[in-house]
Amino acid sequence: MHPILTVGSVAFDSLKTPFGERSRIVGGAATYFSVAASFFTDVRLVAVVGEDFGETEMEVFGGRRVDLAGLQRVDGETFRWKGEYSSDLNSRETIYTHLNVFESFQPTLPESYRPTPFVFLANIHPALQLDVLDQVEAPRFVASDTMNFWIEGTPDELRKVLTRVDALVINDEEARQLSGEANLVKAARAIQGMGPKLLIIKRGEYGVLMTREEGFFAAPAMPLEDVADPTGAGDTFAGGFMGYLASADEVTEAVVIRAIIAGSALASFAVEDFGLDRLLRLTPEELQSRFDYFKRLTHFEAL
Repeated sequence: MHPILTVGSVAFDSLKTPFGERSRIVGGAATYFSVAASFFTDVRLVAVVGEDFGETEMEVFGGRRVDLAGLQRVDGETFRWKGEYSSDLNSRETIYTHLNVFESFQPTLPESYRPTPFVFLANIHPALQLDVLDQVEAPRFVASDTMNFWIEGTPDELRKVLTRVDALVINDEEARQLSGEANLVKAARAIQGMGPKLLIIKRGEYGVLMTREEGFFAAPAMPLEDVADPTGAGDTFAGGFMGYLASADEVTEAVVIRAIIAGSALASFAVEDFGLDRLLRLTPEELQSRFDYFKRLTHFEAL
């Protein structure tokens, strides 16, 4: 088992879906990632919060394998985001984004974090991702996330990041934008040519497509009767994926495939309630049961 270093956002989210509304709940890419990954291994979190992020908010990390030595607390307000989802939950409108203390965030890794073998660069400015890579010491496996804002606004810096990562985790829209290809298979091959050997394309309710040098692997989404809030599902998937990888003795093709199912299982829980609520109630037994269900869902006998 190996620890994971993750760098990203810890935030306050306010959101509205067809199933309810919540204000000022703890969110952020690094938060969802850390909680999910902690089901499998130790996580070292690097992020920034304001003076409004108190002990009550810190309880989301309580009792979990999340090292908070890299969580900076500075004067000012924590990053805030508000969004509203459509009736089918497939699209959302951002009402506001207030970066606050996150706007001037400069990730500084504690010395004990620098040799961390597994690194996940959450959705932050590519220049900050590069800065983190310059601080870590010979990581064994590096994965990153990005978004359309960085793809369009900072393409040169993003390309530099891609030459230094082993895996990229993005959604289908971002894959098409980054590659300039409408077909996802062609898009995947084009992005692999930019550096990442492994590309994981999140497709929402249609599951996950993974491409590697040897070919493709696809996993469906879990059929769910109750979906309350899709916020953080992608970051939860990434946390489960990286957590499972880091918990294994080595990164083989079979381990990568199981890691995708682990991430998918965790993400399927995350959407069942608002914010982190379902993940915080989740037991290892429930997670194992859903992992097993995914296996039955995708297994069939050859002709």
